Amino acid sequence: MTHTPGPVERILERAAAHERRFNALFEAYFDTLARTLDAPPFSRYAPECVQLLRELSMRGGKRMRVVLLHEAAGLVNAGPAEGLDAAALSIELLQTHGLVHDDLIDDSPTRRGGPSTYYAYRDRFPRLPQASLGLTVLAGDLALGLSLRVILEAPLPVALRQAMAEVQTRAATDTFVGQIADLERDFTATVPGEDVLHSVADFKSARYSVLAPMRLGLLAAGEQPAAFDQELRHYARLVGICGQMRDDYLDLYGDAEAMGKPTGTDLRDGRRSYTLSALLAATEGAERAVVESALGDPSCTPEAVDAVREMGERHGVAESARAEMRRCAEEASLLAAGWRSRWREEAVTFYQHLPQWSVRRST
Repeated sequence: MTHTPGPVERILERAAAHERRFNALFEAYFDTLARTLDAPPFSRYAPECVQLLRELSMRGGKRMRVVLLHEAAGLVNAGPAEGLDAAALSIELLQTHGLVHDDLIDDSPTRRGGPSTYYAYRDRFPRLPQASLGLTVLAGDLALGLSLRVILEAPLPVALRQAMAEVQTRAATDTFVGQIADLERDFTATVPGEDVLHSVADFKSARYSVLAPMRLGLLAAGEQPAAFDQELRHYARLVGICGQMRDDYLDLYGDAEAMGKPTGTDLRDGRRSYTLSALLAATEGAERAVVESALGDPSCTPEAVDAVREMGERHGVAESARAEMRRCAEEASLLAAGWRSRWREEAVTFYQHLPQWSVRRST
């Protein structure tokens, strides 16, 4: 009997196809950039910088932002839409910029199974720490410039180029503000409340990872996202919160082997994540002292992380986190379901399922 794929299977097939096609597009983009970069003829560092950006970019994951872009265009039209390739390149170059700077801020040696750009430069210039620092900043800046240039130079109508560039400029600005607020959250004396945590997740992640791809996809398909701005923002914020909650939850309660990295990173880095803020609020006295002594201690042992994890489970922090993730995901799914009266069924189904996948993932 012939198997007929269900809606979820069809979504996953489309997502895999978007990923494969984009990876080939990204390879071709970097091939062209390596040949055409306008740099002084004597410069060796500029081509090396492009190569480091290429290596980091091509170690990408499932390209979910690209999938969101294509599915947003699919809300309107089934066929190809003008400008999607330029928008996809812009999205992923902005993501590369963020990864380069994130790893510098966090002093992270690895990213996506390879060396971070910062540590690649540290290895390149072991006796010149300021050069390593400066070149890392400039590498991230170059990725940001390229993410805007790829739209502005695309063979598209002027109005569409301008609208897409505005979306990406706004997304980048919001993300920078979110990064600043993220650092501020961790330096304050008080435990951040839900409103603070939600705002950081919105600015730092949701606006460029969810909202911007959706806006770009709708623009490419000929739709005006401004007409639906309030509900798009609400949906993106909910999905961004779900994703950040899940990241924070997995950092303490996840399976280290499945994730390919140790748990407790947020604890050692002193990050007031959703999970650790809830744990600080739920404990007092000697128990809270245990959490506070581990928070920000880079030498915190796996045994100490286990003790904090067990404390969170005992106080119901883990279960409360799972319940709140489910609640946000259900609200986002319900919001997306209301789009059926306006947009195409198969793409609406994707956006309905996305929040549920976000809270169920294990890595």
